[in-house]
Amino acid sequence: MAPSTHRTTTAERVARVAGHLLVLATVLVVLASAFFAARGFNLYRDALEALPLNDLEQRIEGRQGFTPIDELPDLYLQAVVAVEDHRFYAHPGFDIIATGRALVNDIKAGAVVEGGSTITQQLAKNEYFTQEQTLERKVAEVFMALTMEQHFSKRQILEMYVNSIYFGDGYEGIGNASAGYFGKPPRALDASECTLLAGIPNAPSAYALSENPDLAHQRQGQVLKKLVAYNYLDEADAARIGAQGACA
Repeated sequence: MAPSTHRTTTAERVARVAGHLLVLATVLVVLASAFFAARGFNLYRDALEALPLNDLEQRIEGRQGFTPIDELPDLYLQAVVAVEDHRFYAHPGFDIIATGRALVNDIKAGAVVEGGSTITQQLAKNEYFTQEQTLERKVAEVFMALTMEQHFSKRQILEMYVNSIYFGDGYEGIGNASAGYFGKPPRALDASECTLLAGIPNAPSAYALSENPDLAHQRQGQVLKKLVAYNYLDEADAARIGAQGACA
């Protein structure tokens, strides 16, 4: 009996080539990931050696206008968390859910429209790295955020964050912003002022009160919606605060 022969069909050849290409692509992705991870780790390590975390804390505490977290209104802190990083108290410094959502939205828009960075990542970026959008910088930022979360409490991180972010008009930190915009210390801020200031650092050049007060109040409306969505406020209180801001 003659041995059977099997001729490779065109479909089989295509499938085989596609399989080889898939393996090659996977290897390239792994190698590229390892490359950027290594570069990011080196960037993180060098930054941490240049400014240890204890020195970072002392540097921020020594800035003019520094305000201890115990002197900040609860509503202001809640508003910051709600609008910037509502899973702040649950994640370890990196929020894979927020990052994945941001990636999907960026792909849909064909541009970077959503960052997905946690409060801790933003603190790491602002204090240690540049605003340059590179993979190695992002990796370094994640390494630094994870290290910060191991070193500091959530309360310490939030305190450093609100005392270092930019509010437009030359005001860095909540103490300076409160004094500059409203002529009062943060502990004296009312509900409208708290929610207004919480929204500005997202885009300080756009929301600075001296430049675009109307845009700033629109942003305040977004902050109030987040506070309702994450159960910090009910709709009635949010509406009252919003109306107070509109009359200011």
